[in-house]
Amino acid sequence: MARVAARLSTSGEQSTHPVDEVLPLPKLALYGFQHVLAFYAGAVIVPIIVGNALKLSPQELVYLINADLFTCGIASIIQAFGIGRIGARLPLIQGVTFTAVSPMIAIGLGAGGGTAALLVIYGAVITAGIATFAFAWLPAKAFKTVMRLFPPVVTGTVITVLGIVLIPVGLNDAAGGLGSPDFGDPKNFAYAGGTMLFILVLMKIGRPFLSSISILLGLVVGTAVAFLLGDAKFGDVSQSDWIGVTTPFHFGMPKFEWFPIVLMLIVMLITMVETTGDTYAVGDIVGKEVDSETVARALRADGAATALGGVLNSFPYVAFAENVGLVRMTKVKSRFVVVAAGVFMIILGLLPKAAAIVAAVPHGVLGGAATVMFGMVALAGIQTLAKVDLKEEKNALIVGVSLAFALLPATVPVFFSDKYMDGDLSSLLNSGVTLGATAAIVLNLVFNGMGKDDAHDAPKAELPLQPVAAPAGAEKAADDAEKVSAGAEKAPVGAEKAPAGAEKADETETPASS
Repeated sequence: MARVAARLSTSGEQSTHPVDEVLPLPKLALYGFQHVLAFYAGAVIVPIIVGNALKLSPQELVYLINADLFTCGIASIIQAFGIGRIGARLPLIQGVTFTAVSPMIAIGLGAGGGTAALLVIYGAVITAGIATFAFAWLPAKAFKTVMRLFPPVVTGTVITVLGIVLIPVGLNDAAGGLGSPDFGDPKNFAYAGGTMLFILVLMKIGRPFLSSISILLGLVVGTAVAFLLGDAKFGDVSQSDWIGVTTPFHFGMPKFEWFPIVLMLIVMLITMVETTGDTYAVGDIVGKEVDSETVARALRADGAATALGGVLNSFPYVAFAENVGLVRMTKVKSRFVVVAAGVFMIILGLLPKAAAIVAAVPHGVLGGAATVMFGMVALAGIQTLAKVDLKEEKNALIVGVSLAFALLPATVPVFFSDKYMDGDLSSLLNSGVTLGATAAIVLNLVFNGMGKDDAHDAPKAELPLQPVAAPAGAEKAADDAEKVSAGAEKAPVGAEKAPAGAEKADETETPASS
């Protein structure tokens, strides 16, 4: 019986590329570059938005983008490869958090805009990064107490909110990109639809290898078609420099002011919830157990990357949900693929000309691929919520009300305008992720209180033990086969019926207590 149980415990779906497998160099490069393409738009959009809002020159904006990519690469390597007790050692890409966009613009405009505003932002970013890094080094008992705030009903809701909030970003790209002169042009939707269809066809009929690089192939084929039709422009490539080195404090020494620091500390609280949710989600996807220490290592990487970002002229960092969706789709679970992606990002950060080539992917093509991935992010959240008893009205209310709060900024933006809300407060609250995450944490405390143990360990004991039901039949078949081969008599088989139920009961208790 023990032998059969052992066989069954390892008979689930196995990845061809487990989380700790080092792949051959060609595959590492291919899969890593796919992560870069999937993440590129999300990576550069934050410096573009912030830089334009602060009225930076085109040259300063290019420098911000290169600094961001360079720091993203270093941060992703730290998170995926790990340095001592820093980094989750999971396939998590680090990128600039969208949560910080509105607060950083508010800080920058309050400081007068331009590069002088960047110095105030960087002072707040460095302080918040150091604070996050220090928080993640709390004693194990204290950190576990904090983690009890984030049971699956909270992290699952936050991941679902991330996906729902990101889907409009993908759809805006599919329409041509907000602010572009051809926004809404049907040809953009044609490129998006064609790219999406190509990806879905590869996922449906392609071999495992083709399916695993479906996003990359979709972007390449979509861009090639757009180029042939005259809609992919590579003119900026010739005008870009070959080398662009990011140097610390390029714009000057940072300035430390109390209100921007407080605002950025609040932003980092939200990003810690995001990273916690993404860490548990990717752990489920790759089949690796995530505990409080894993989350602490992930948060230390966040804090270190954020402090480094302030030094290297970039912004706060978080585990990127977009690439969690890519891991879910491709089933390529090796963390060393993310290390390879980090190397590519460092190269792109040093080669503005190479970055310009990647930036030439049309918005419509990028939007088609991004929409698929963002939908998979929301699915990862739903899968986490599957661990929760949603028949329990309290849990259902937590999820439903949090989703409603998350949609408020997008559906009623006027509520956050200067007419009804102070600018500083609006810069903090005008975010679906901020409102949704805060609502989930507060409502969970109101309805469920603090968990008794590590929040993600406790629910396992309450899960319906469905996986054991199927093995029970398999165990009986295996036992019968062994008895027939051994020439066992039928009478003892009947005598064993009662113990079989007991054995099943014993076995159902084992996963619950693990």
